[in-house]
Amino acid sequence: MEQRISLVTLGVADLPRAVGFYEKALGWKAEASPPGVVFFDLSGFVLALWPHADMANDLGITAGDLPAYRGSALAHNARSEAEVDAVFDRLKTHGANILKPPHKTFWGGYSGYFCDPDGHVWEIAHNPFWTVGADGRIALKPQ
Repeated sequence: MEQRISLVTLGVADLPRAVGFYEKALGWKAEASPPGVVFFDLSGFVLALWPHADMANDLGITAGDLPAYRGSALAHNARSEAEVDAVFDRLKTHGANILKPPHKTFWGGYSGYFCDPDGHVWEIAHNPFWTVGADGRIALKPQ
């Protein structure tokens, strides 16, 4: 298998509410999608939002209550500390649940955490040791 991820699907309680959050709070644009699921094209990577019950049914399991902490976080790497702050300003304007405001990190970067209306944790970070290309792709080694 090639070393890449092409799609992440997040289970959501209320699809229109979740789509509205990603469009308003992050400024993303949903793509034309089949009924019952919504896709966001993230520069060669796709984020899907799908109702919890439908996703559980597809997995062949029963949807149950979700824990607050699920052991994972999605991340967006910004090009600067100022860009991190701007994202958090927008998130606050749209009522996002800020878990940890942006701050200098122990590893030399700058980051903060928020969660979407369904409790999915996101980190917005600036890593001065990585390069974010014009296309938004990360280079793990400085260029």
